[in-house]
Amino acid sequence: MKTRILFPLAAVLTFFAVHSPTQAEGLPEYRDLFNGKDLAGWVNVNTADDTWSVRDGLLVCSGHPIGVMRTDRQYENFLLHIEWRHMEAGGNSGVFAWCEGSVPEGRRLPKGMEIQMLELDWVNQHRQSDGSLPPIAYVHGELFGAGGLTAVPDNPRGSRSKSIENRCKGKGEWNVYDVVCVDGVVKLAVNGKFVNGVSKSSVKKGYLCLESEGAEIHFRNIKIMELPPGILKPEEIAPVVK
Repeated sequence: MKTRILFPLAAVLTFFAVHSPTQAEGLPEYRDLFNGKDLAGWVNVNTADDTWSVRDGLLVCSGHPIGVMRTDRQYENFLLHIEWRHMEAGGNSGVFAWCEGSVPEGRRLPKGMEIQMLELDWVNQHRQSDGSLPPIAYVHGELFGAGGLTAVPDNPRGSRSKSIENRCKGKGEWNVYDVVCVDGVVKLAVNGKFVNGVSKSSVKKGYLCLESEGAEIHFRNIKIMELPPGILKPEEIAPVVK
């Protein structure tokens, strides 16, 4: 791993290193967020009944309508492993961390930290107002606060943070995201290398959401390792959905 991964990843690794073997029983470990059989543990927020399904052990999103599905509980500090592939050129999707579990009236997506998942051809289909194409790094794991969440980008593209190396694969190919979320800091590894991050997130505890945004996308091997909690202010916690 590169030396640029200072905090919180270094702190996470130190946490594991200082625990003796006799304490191993109490160490955090990965557990599945998707069991490969059904949608247990997930709640449809504002999509159709057939937007999300399970096929051949994969979590399949049709992309229609635009909206999200969330976890049935909130998470604060954690490591997330998720694998995804777009099935259409220019497809759009993402996973939200520290997300609100409901969507305000008149909107389609919730407040949260979006970890972008775009198919490579997306940039060719979306010219900017001046006629130029968006930067290719936009589709390789851009991070940004959505719906009013704010954060400080490591690699600024306005208020967003773009990846410093292009590593995503195209339509039909599997991509691997490993995400570190600790105390308002997010670090993203794309296909085996850390390439992006943000800090000082205004929300530090909330739901995880998967996004449906117009194109079929598949997910597999969704796993989470919960880490020790931090010290939170009430305004840094997403509202609990009952």
